[in-house]
Amino acid sequence: MAKNPSSDFVLRPFEGLPGETDWVAMREIVPSATATARTTAEYGSRDVTVVTLLPGAWTALHRADGTILLAVQGILGSGDVSRDLAAALLEALELEPGTAVEPGELPGEGPRLQDVLDLSVPFEATVHETFDFWLDPSADVTPELKESLEDAADGAIPTVKVSSVESAYWCSMTREFLRWARPEPEDDLIDALSRLHAKRESGLAGGKFVGAFRASGLVVPVWELPKGTEAADLEGPATELGDKLTKALSIKEPLDANERRARAGIVSRQVTLR
Repeated sequence: MAKNPSSDFVLRPFEGLPGETDWVAMREIVPSATATARTTAEYGSRDVTVVTLLPGAWTALHRADGTILLAVQGILGSGDVSRDLAAALLEALELEPGTAVEPGELPGEGPRLQDVLDLSVPFEATVHETFDFWLDPSADVTPELKESLEDAADGAIPTVKVSSVESAYWCSMTREFLRWARPEPEDDLIDALSRLHAKRESGLAGGKFVGAFRASGLVVPVWELPKGTEAADLEGPATELGDKLTKALSIKEPLDANERRARAGIVSRQVTLR
């Protein structure tokens, strides 16, 4: 795979990785989650725990028990997040156990995650209520680390993964919402949502579709849910809505006037997370 200078902006940094939508969700919308990955034989066939966040803004950690943690929400500054994460991962592999990779200078040219990770290994996020995955089970928890764990958990938005569909996450803020990272090209997905919205079929579990945002090159539609809706209430409705979206995505005819008006409203409310 071609190497990318760190100065080049990559719109979809996780494209080509298994579970691209969960990579995006972990980076952009999920406060506490883990997933498993493995490096290729060239890089030692090492198991890696991909996490949302590490203490101290670390980008990676070679834990004292030998576990390698890679944080996708670390402070990364180049135009290619995949390149930045690969550099942090490779550095962590070489560190002594008990050592973290701290933010530093931008990496130069080098491999990306797509070059370093075994692409045959599935990637699926597991959401957590705490950040206990930071801990080496055999190590003592210092007062400072305990405080960091509590502070991180207190600041996290309650989030639950909806298991019946891929990469859809319920969250509770002032209201309950569903945020659903989608793999389709932006124009195709917005057209499909517009077709449903024009027919008043874009709602979910009695809630309403309120717009979408772009994150790491993908579109993440958002639904505001009736107050008190729990993640478990969305399993069936999310499947039904997914089926409607699939059907709408298969339509190739141009949008009609009503659908074009719906599309204009959706596009006007979009924002981009970089």
